[in-house]
Amino acid sequence: MASVAHILLPLVVAAFVPALSYVNPGGNLHQEAEWEQNSGYRTHIVLVRPPADTADAAAGDGVLVAHRRWHESFLPTAPTDSGEPRLVHSYTEAFSGFAARLTDAELEAVSKKPGFVRAFPDRTLQLMTTHTPEFLGLRQGPGFWRDVAGYGKGVVVGLLDAGIYGAHPSFADHGMEAPPPAKWKGSCQGSASRCNNKLVGVRSLVGDDSRDDFGHGTHTASTAAGNFVAGASSRDGMARGTAAGVAPGAHVAMYKVCTAKGCASSAVLAGMDAAVRDGVDVVSISLGGNETFRFDRDPVAIGAFGAVSRGVTVVCAAGNYGPKPGSVVNDAPWVITVGAGSVDRSFRAGVRLVTKGVTVAGEAINQQLVVKNDTSSRPLLYSEERRSCNYSGQEEEGKVAGKIVVCEAVDNLLPYNTSEKSILRAVKAAGAAGVVLINTKADGYTTVLYDYGPDVVQVTAADGAKITSYATSSSSNAAAVTFSHETVLGVRPSPTVASFSARGPSTVTPGVLKPDVLAPGLNILAAFPPQALLGAGPFNLLSGTSMSTPHVSGVAALIKSAHPDWSPAAIKSAIMTTSDAVDRNGGGGPILDEQRRKADAYATGAGHVNPVKATDPGLVYDLSAADYAGYICALLGDAALAVIARNDTSLSCAKLPKTTEAELNYPTITVPLRPAPVTVRRTVTNVGPAASTYTAKVDAPKTMTVRVSPETLVFGKAGEKKTFTVTLSGHGADVLEGSLSWISGQHVVRSPIVAVPEHGARPPSFGRVSAASE
Repeated sequence: MASVAHILLPLVVAAFVPALSYVNPGGNLHQEAEWEQNSGYRTHIVLVRPPADTADAAAGDGVLVAHRRWHESFLPTAPTDSGEPRLVHSYTEAFSGFAARLTDAELEAVSKKPGFVRAFPDRTLQLMTTHTPEFLGLRQGPGFWRDVAGYGKGVVVGLLDAGIYGAHPSFADHGMEAPPPAKWKGSCQGSASRCNNKLVGVRSLVGDDSRDDFGHGTHTASTAAGNFVAGASSRDGMARGTAAGVAPGAHVAMYKVCTAKGCASSAVLAGMDAAVRDGVDVVSISLGGNETFRFDRDPVAIGAFGAVSRGVTVVCAAGNYGPKPGSVVNDAPWVITVGAGSVDRSFRAGVRLVTKGVTVAGEAINQQLVVKNDTSSRPLLYSEERRSCNYSGQEEEGKVAGKIVVCEAVDNLLPYNTSEKSILRAVKAAGAAGVVLINTKADGYTTVLYDYGPDVVQVTAADGAKITSYATSSSSNAAAVTFSHETVLGVRPSPTVASFSARGPSTVTPGVLKPDVLAPGLNILAAFPPQALLGAGPFNLLSGTSMSTPHVSGVAALIKSAHPDWSPAAIKSAIMTTSDAVDRNGGGGPILDEQRRKADAYATGAGHVNPVKATDPGLVYDLSAADYAGYICALLGDAALAVIARNDTSLSCAKLPKTTEAELNYPTITVPLRPAPVTVRRTVTNVGPAASTYTAKVDAPKTMTVRVSPETLVFGKAGEKKTFTVTLSGHGADVLEGSLSWISGQHVVRSPIVAVPEHGARPPSFGRVSAASE
């Protein structure tokens, strides 16, 4: 037990700059929305090429006037029917474009004019600062979140993390009149303790001090169950709105298990024990190592088994070592293993390629210019030999002065990215006018945002290739960095799998699909201490599966609040079988990975979490501690079970049937791909309408045959169980994917099917699965 876990965070630290207003000065958001809905006009943000006449315009107002005239040339000359002006904003430093009030027909006409690039709707009515609750379909006020899930009321979420800044308004108890449930035995200890009806427990397992020196624990706790904070934003006003966790009505308990030296296994186990003893309902663990271990040698797996056997749902991070196959950690079947995806939000910036007259889209957290309002162009500098921007020595440093230097990122996973930060600081200290930082090819379209200081724009690998080609194509390679000072919502495609999100298959149990589910984990804004190692509050941006994990912990709390008698396996099943396998922004296409390719099941698990559907799944695949014990017996043997189950005499391999990986009653189905048919069994429990009939629907490639028996399940009462078999056969050298859905009215209970070729080394085996006759 001497291994050391790592906080699955340090991908991003943020700082922010003032945002330009989205709405008319003095306007009212509600009134503006009502006006747009009733009139047929909508505010659109339109990107256009820069005007050709700004080079001759005088500095200052002359440039602004030239841009404004150019933008107005795209618009109808008449005001709206109600007399409102068409032009809402004219952007100059932001990017080349404007915001305007247009009907759909008028926007179509605008799009046909020379110079038009693209348009997207203004999302000014979005209220969440973290934005992820609304991205997940959770909206404050009347509706599902408040009236069905009760905001997670009565549930205690315990976090094993790096401490907490209890004075943050996210942990105030306004609106929470009820104390924690009577079973709660926790208390507040340490200097960070400011307990109330929201923050009901604080305890350090690594000394007397429970404060959050990193910022990580405060961030994850507020993401899972932070209270509503009106008027929240980044430090300088970006992404203004109302902040909230996924379960804002739930209680929070923090168990500090990490110090600057790491997170010792002993502390993790002690934290798990304390949480279960105190009476938490959900444990959220954004910790993990860089490799997997047998479950009897994995402290998280051992502690989680004890928690789950006592009715506590355990949610863990999948790890940050993607996109490498087999990199997933925290892969025990009794925990919910969470991968990380993107949201539909962008902190938009750009690189204007002056000679070509185009702007390449990018992002930036720090949208400041060293010289205020300086949008003048500079020469681009890119060197294949110095592509990592390691310009050292006086002669080399002299080359960067006055230029915008193009650099290629080294690795998003460098701790705190200090190496890259120091390199960029040196480049700017040598006189660079700006820096363009290109994602690695492995990261593709996943841009993990850091605060690299003023005049830095981050771009995707694909857009970076356009910039490097422009920089080296001729001597006429002038460029300028541009900042929008605004947060753009509705970005597509979303969600996508983040490059760093760990991938399956599990190396310990490849016959159980991992990760289980995907949740928002890229550039997540949440609560933060005033000053911490990873940045400063009151809100800050971080990326990692550390951030996706508390989202699912919050969803588990919502389900537990609505269904207090459900087991951890039932809650897990509900989350998995109702998850989205398609783009959430209405496109209907599959979830994509960091290269914009269709993501496979080893990246997405069952899909992207959908909390609204998860509270009413219809059917669940339930499992007990004895079921997991039988699986451990088949996989690792009696000695391993004794370690994991802590010598519980009721759980003995001599008394239990051995359950193979494929036969475990898991919400996903993973089997070896064989020409001869293979049959597995599953049992579902009715948690929907008492009298209901479900029909099987199979989606499978032509090279895989799937038969379900029976094809119809008829239930007569709540809690009734039905068993069915799935028989699969197929051929090919690649992993085949399909799905089985049980459908009854609005209920769609979907289970991914993964069939894996038996060639190559894939220890341990899938176990003994029954061969079915033709």
